[in-house]
Amino acid sequence: MDGTSFKKHGAGILKIALGNAIMALAYAKLMVPHHIINGGVTSIALIFSKLTGLSVPAVTNIASVVILLLCLFVSKELFIKSTISSSFYLLFFNLFASLDFSMTINIVPDLAIAIICIAFGYYCCLSSGGSAASVDVIALILKKHHPSWNLVLMIRYLNYSVLLLGLFVYGFGSVILGIIFSYAYSKVLSMMLKAHQKRTHHSLK
Repeated sequence: MDGTSFKKHGAGILKIALGNAIMALAYAKLMVPHHIINGGVTSIALIFSKLTGLSVPAVTNIASVVILLLCLFVSKELFIKSTISSSFYLLFFNLFASLDFSMTINIVPDLAIAIICIAFGYYCCLSSGGSAASVDVIALILKKHHPSWNLVLMIRYLNYSVLLLGLFVYGFGSVILGIIFSYAYSKVLSMMLKAHQKRTHHSLK
């Protein structure tokens, strides 16, 4: 690996680490305290934590391992990058969940901050060629077999499917907030990815 390639991969890993740190903070200190079910791994953990009595971090760890194995159905490169991504997320999520401090103000600003932070975190992972090791892995598997399908829309619909399960566990309040979150963050993520594609396209000219 030459110097340029090393710098490129190093920058990508740092970007993935940053994205996961921001996502983990938003999930641990904003989404989990408000019991917002949005369809991601942490939301799945919230649901199964309630059903099984296991802690949210413990279920998150288990779910992340299962999703990492699914990455192998896409590519070895995705598996490696997603393993790195997931390791960063679990490290930061478990850290922030264990720290005794609160970031909540009230639901409106908390939701807005979570939308921006989590969209940016996903953007950092996806634009670096990796995965956030969440339901986006399933979307990437579908995208591999159906290239014309919209990745962001698939992530949104997969999130909605988890919301249906969350409805029976946490009720309408958490699910309605989750629907608002899922729609808004996917819009923000879509804008970020489109801007990244434009920058990449211009740089190749």
